[in-house]
Amino acid sequence: MNIKLFYILIVISALVLGCAQPPVTEMENAREAVFRAENDSNAVQFASGTLARARDSLRRMEEEAENKRYDAAKTLAAEAIAAAERAIAEGRAGSQRAGTETDSLISTLRVEIEETQRNVNGARYSLLRLDFDALDSRLVDARSTADQAEVDQTAGRSQQALDRARVVRSDLADINQIVAGASGSRKK
Repeated sequence: MNIKLFYILIVISALVLGCAQPPVTEMENAREAVFRAENDSNAVQFASGTLARARDSLRRMEEEAENKRYDAAKTLAAEAIAAAERAIAEGRAGSQRAGTETDSLISTLRVEIEETQRNVNGARYSLLRLDFDALDSRLVDARSTADQAEVDQTAGRSQQALDRARVVRSDLADINQIVAGASGSRKK
């Protein structure tokens, strides 16, 4: 009877020791996946929440491994890898959406600048009381910023191009509002 118990204890010990190995490969793969995601500018910019989950899973994986809970560490390694890969995919998709939005916005800027120029010229010919030098200067700045946005777009800097294009659109709206306000006050 003691011999049977001894063999059972040996088998159980072997199983426990055999299972008590840290998942080194899985953990290293998780570290590499999160590193790749952290160094992917699109993932950082467009998928920060998913990237944060990958980092959190990696941190918890390290804690579990340190506490010798290797099954949990292995599960968290898989979660970190999945989240890191998802962050990269979301980053790619976000970059494509930003590029499409930028293309659309920039393609309309020149027309909007010309329309605003016509509004300012109309106000000038209507002898509205406006600071036309300031408005002309703002239009020059809008054209320059639109040019810079196109350069950024061509160079693949979609977010910078989008930011510049939004500034131009906002400035044009402000100029048009000033002209409309002067026109409206004259009619009263």
